[in-house]
Amino acid sequence: MGAFVDGRRFQRFVIAVIVVNAVALGCETSPALVRSYGGLLDVLDSAALVIFVAELAARLYAHRWEFFRDPWNCFDLVVVGISLLPAAGALSVVRSLRILRVLRLVSMVPSMRRVVTALVRSIPGLLSLTGLLLLMLYVGGVVAINLFRSSGDPRFDGLGSTLLTLFQITTGDGWSDLMRDLMGTQPLAWIFFVVYLLVGTFTMLNLFIAVVCSAMESEVSQQESSDAAVLAEVRALREEVRALRLQPADG
Repeated sequence: MGAFVDGRRFQRFVIAVIVVNAVALGCETSPALVRSYGGLLDVLDSAALVIFVAELAARLYAHRWEFFRDPWNCFDLVVVGISLLPAAGALSVVRSLRILRVLRLVSMVPSMRRVVTALVRSIPGLLSLTGLLLLMLYVGGVVAINLFRSSGDPRFDGLGSTLLTLFQITTGDGWSDLMRDLMGTQPLAWIFFVVYLLVGTFTMLNLFIAVVCSAMESEVSQQESSDAAVLAEVRALREEVRALRLQPADG
């Protein structure tokens, strides 16, 4: 049973079901398609749910308690479990959560799984950078209020609005228009914006990307090391078998 549920053909079949179910759920957002093919879409949705439940039951039967040691199995179990909740009354919002089944592609496709694993491993570094970014926003907000509050611009009339404005600048959204508006009354306002962009956008945001890329490179190298170890074990076993075959038979 374990070889069957972990086999490539079965995995590909489940992936195909996930894709078909995702398309069907997308079609349900169109009133015209629901009027014409509502019954068929409901059948496809129910059939996909039955297949998912049967697949999880087969994997649980094949792996027993080892099933729960894999975080991806637990993820699949939660996603499918949400779909089994009654979608009526106070839980009617659960019906919209059926689209979460599409996320099972992440656990079924190894390349996607590696990317998500790398993102999870980069969380500590991202949290540190987030704290540094918040500190930079706070310091920049206090400086910006002292510099531009006298201009009468409502975007700098308080700490909250100023922090929101600086966050908008960090994303690169409309900072040049804001800068030129302030330069009408304060010609040297461009100095603050250029320095803040150099530190906040070109440095901080690129550090976020660097942390994620470093985590992905580490994940790929670990995968390659694991594959190399498995290959070395296989080669060693082949050499042992070959040596046993070459030994002369006793008596």
